[in-house]
Amino acid sequence: MNLTLKIWRQKNANAKGKMVDYQISNVSPDMSFLEMLDVLNTELIEKGEEPVSFDHDCREGICGSCSLYINGEAHGPDRLVTTCQLHMRKFKDGDTIYIEPWRAKAFPVIKDLIVDRSAFDRVQHAGGFISVNTSGNTQDANAIPIEKANADKAFDAATCIGCGACVASCKNSSAMLFVSAKVSQFALLPQGQVEATDRVMNMVNQMDAEGFGNCTNTGACEVECPKGISLENIARMNREYLKASFKG
Repeated sequence: MNLTLKIWRQKNANAKGKMVDYQISNVSPDMSFLEMLDVLNTELIEKGEEPVSFDHDCREGICGSCSLYINGEAHGPDRLVTTCQLHMRKFKDGDTIYIEPWRAKAFPVIKDLIVDRSAFDRVQHAGGFISVNTSGNTQDANAIPIEKANADKAFDAATCIGCGACVASCKNSSAMLFVSAKVSQFALLPQGQVEATDRVMNMVNQMDAEGFGNCTNTGACEVECPKGISLENIARMNREYLKASFKG
C-alpha cells in the first residue's frame, strides 16, 4: 500500500506544533501500525531527518503505552485493540491517515506523539491500592470466599491498562472510566473494604486536581476503550463516592 501520513510534530512541550505530511510506500497489510511507523522512521533516519517520537513498550496490548489518535479515533478504527494491535489491513491503498497525540490538559505533550500520562499515576497513588497486613497473622487471599459474579466484575475492571483512550475520546477529557475501574476492582472485593471510604474520596479528589473534566455520559470512553471497560464502573464509583460522603 502507498499511504499519506499527516503526523503531529512538536519539538517539546513549549514549542508550537504542526501537522507534517509524509509519503510511505510498500506498506504490507500484515504490518502493525507501529511497525509501519518504524518503517517511516527508518526512512527518515536514512535521510538524516528527525524520526517521529511515539510511545511504545510491550507491543502486546498490555502496557497501554501506544497512545495514538488515528483518524479522529483513539487507537484507530478497530475496536477492542490498542494501537500496537491495529493492523494496516484496516486501511486502503492511497489512504490519508491523520496521527495525533492525546488531546487533554492533563496529558501535556512531551514530544511529537508522546504525552505525559503521569497524572494517572498520581491518581493511582492517591488510593489505588490496599494496605498489606504484615503483623504475622496474615490471611491467604485464596481462603476468602468471594461471589463469582463479584470476582468476575472485579477482574473485568482490573483489565484497565491506563492507556488514556477514555480521556482522549471524551469531549470533556474525563478520566471517570479509568478512575472508576481502579475503584471498582477493590470495591467489589472484601480486601478493599477497609480503605473503601478514603480510596474513592482521595482518587476522585486527585482526578479533579489533575484537571480532568467531568463525565458527559455520552459513552465514547467505553466505545474506544481497548479493554471494553464498562460504564457500569462509573455508576459504581458514584455510589461509592456517595456512601463515602455520608460517612465523612
